[in-house]
Amino acid sequence: KHLQWYASFRFTIFAALFGGLLALAFGLLGASMRSSRFAVLRGIGTIYTSMVRGIPDVLFFLFFPLAFEQTVEWIWAMQVCTPETIAASQAPWPPCRDANWLLSTNEYLILACFSLGIVYGAFTANVIHGAMRSVPKGQLEAARAYGMSNFQVLTRIQIRQMWVYALPGLSNVWMLLIKATSLLSLLQVADIVWWAGQLGAPNYFPQAGLVHGDWRWAYFFALFVFYIIVTLISERVFQRLTVWARRGMPVEG
Repeated sequence: KHLQWYASFRFTIFAALFGGLLALAFGLLGASMRSSRFAVLRGIGTIYTSMVRGIPDVLFFLFFPLAFEQTVEWIWAMQVCTPETIAASQAPWPPCRDANWLLSTNEYLILACFSLGIVYGAFTANVIHGAMRSVPKGQLEAARAYGMSNFQVLTRIQIRQMWVYALPGLSNVWMLLIKATSLLSLLQVADIVWWAGQLGAPNYFPQAGLVHGDWRWAYFFALFVFYIIVTLISERVFQRLTVWARRGMPVEG
């Protein structure tokens, strides 16, 4: 059982890394849409960053996988279900037994990563949008004067230099995302938090009686140390990224 607990750490690490990459991708997309010259794209970007940031993480974390799963079952039910099978179905959902989609742990994990990416992508978009506006306008005007297109100015000048201003805010978003990985057990993923609760709970056997008492405090303390170590490593990584982002830029006095 403890070996399964040790193995479950990979779920948390995978969710943090893959969810962080998706959050960065959604953030860049959302920030670009908010800075677009087209009103429709600006409106979509503003709605995304405003609405998603206002929804509680737990609510969206449960809503998106459930909505995606039932949408797939509804589309599949239109193909395979007949009026006879729908009438014979005892449960209200899915419409028939053939349309039931049983997700595995890996599929729930992927849906959890997309949930993290969508939620924290809105925070990332807000950070990146503010960082892009912090780039000196004189450099953007000079790039246009040299004949660069708007896309070249965005990718070669604005996005390249905005990382210096965005990394402090992105580090905070990353820390929030790491803490949100403790919600994986809500999606039927046997992660480190779920195993800590199972292994530390009072254990009884009919033959032996009480094997051990409530040891959950020890297992949760181990998780506390684990998240602290991840936080320290993340801070070192963001310090290195800040040094990399400042290469070739003038040093402030």
